Amino acid sequence: MYKAPVEEIAFTLKHVAGMAEAIDGGLLGDLSEDLVDAILAEAGRFATEEIAPLADIGDRQGARLADGAVKTPDGWRDLYRNWAAGGWNGLTAPEDFGGQALPHMLNVAALEMWNSGSMAFALCPTLTMGAVEALNVHGSAALKEKYLARMVSGEWTGTMNLTEPHAGSDLGVLKARAERRDDGSYRIFGQKIFITWGEHDAAGNIIHLVLARLPDAPAGTRGISLFLVPKFLVNDDGSLGARNDLHCHSLEHKLGIHGSPTCTMIYGDGKFGDEKGAIGWLIGEENKGLACMFTMMNNARLAVGMQGVAICEAATQKAIAYAKERKQGKAPGWSGSGMSPIIDHPDVIRMLLTMKALTQGSRAIAYACAHAIDMAHRANERREHWQERAALLTPIAKSFATDAGVDVASLGIQVHGGMGFIEETGAARYLRDARIAPIYEGTNGIQAIDLVTRKLPLSDGEQVKGFIAELKAIAEAVRSSNLDGFGSTANRLEAALADLAEATDWLLARLAEGESAEALSGATPYQRLFGLALTGCYLAKGGLARTADGASEGRIALCRFAAENLLFETAALRDRVVNGADSLAAARTVLA
Repeated sequence: MYKAPVEEIAFTLKHVAGMAEAIDGGLLGDLSEDLVDAILAEAGRFATEEIAPLADIGDRQGARLADGAVKTPDGWRDLYRNWAAGGWNGLTAPEDFGGQALPHMLNVAALEMWNSGSMAFALCPTLTMGAVEALNVHGSAALKEKYLARMVSGEWTGTMNLTEPHAGSDLGVLKARAERRDDGSYRIFGQKIFITWGEHDAAGNIIHLVLARLPDAPAGTRGISLFLVPKFLVNDDGSLGARNDLHCHSLEHKLGIHGSPTCTMIYGDGKFGDEKGAIGWLIGEENKGLACMFTMMNNARLAVGMQGVAICEAATQKAIAYAKERKQGKAPGWSGSGMSPIIDHPDVIRMLLTMKALTQGSRAIAYACAHAIDMAHRANERREHWQERAALLTPIAKSFATDAGVDVASLGIQVHGGMGFIEETGAARYLRDARIAPIYEGTNGIQAIDLVTRKLPLSDGEQVKGFIAELKAIAEAVRSSNLDGFGSTANRLEAALADLAEATDWLLARLAEGESAEALSGATPYQRLFGLALTGCYLAKGGLARTADGASEGRIALCRFAAENLLFETAALRDRVVNGADSLAAARTVLA
């Protein structure tokens, strides 16, 4: 059974990602380390004691659709309401609407624990938090007054409606349409697919944020508007009114996250109301909807990265527990009677340490991204620097962590052996759940395109070069520490960062020369190269930290393992970035 690693999460937040320094600098208001610990402890308790015990029920039962209504798995409706009653939905929400305005770092740490408990369950609040942010930033005062407080409290949930059957990542071709009405409202018509928690029985109302196109809109993404479309219309006194003209047509039958209802939504077919058309209200300006939605999508991309971290942690815990109990053969040096636990076999140790290193590395990357987001809003100076740092880290946090989630969950099955392939052990669920994360909220390939073409050129490349210089300082600190436990970590970190710097310079040169095809051919290898280099450096930073928990020896040992066993890959990745474009183009014909 999953147990929230509260101490490790707190350590990473404070001593690797930068929270302790921000608290000491007075950048996080009245937040203290003691309050951080208390919030994390309670979030961890809820994840461990209330969410995790219902995860398998959700996986087995799934969400069920009958007569247009979706029933969540047994116990999940009360679970969600207990979660909302705890105030968790409003951790980072604005205080004016009942939120607590706490740092984003604290929220993503809590998200990790809730997703480890059940990724399918945590998807509901994840989407609501994103909808709250988008509405708060772009919505009119009237819309915020009517909807935000109840979304912040969790009484109402939110969704994000982008995808259509013919329009996945290419939103410029979406066909959902909107028509103006004289009273300032709009009527929405169309079909949306893959809508997470688009219909359910856990909350009193569902607030859909829907992308649609006006009749006179420009073509492509320049002609997309964003609309707030509630399941139930809301009266002026805040009470719920008539059912809006929208409904869930069907649920997707998915590989994983079975408890999360993934809906096909129909807007405006006349099923409800006196007139066809779902009633909605504009968020932001007409034809500027994609910019509004990106506020929600950027929030969601880091949240999806946290899903990868969460799966890593849960799968690693399960694999370690199984390896301690399962006995098979005799490990080298085994002197006991009978068979030894498989955790004593070198190959199993290798797998478990790989899982643990990828988990902690992914966690640190994601938390560092959240720290940059916080500093972009709270720092007294250099806010533009922190905005760029958050932008640079977001695609890496999303992609590296979700790829790690798949890899770690797969290794977890391997540790279980044949029992991992049996559903009853629970190891397979993590792999099934994890597999969606590299796909949604922008596939990891799209994240790589974003990283290389949009984020590397920030400040004419000085942002990424400055970041690499900071990482080199960590490698130098390892070398100057003279701690024997690090082994050859300093050498391996320096080599990995040299690979990263060379690949970065090559890509920036290709972009400057207009050779985008060559740059994009190396985008995905570069993205992984960056993530591995960050993993090594952040593990080293954790190993260098001197804290009262006395765990530095173990952290140094894990850092050394990662440096000497995982970072060798950076050389091959750098070669793929620099030299892979020609072979990619030449081999394209074999796919014809």
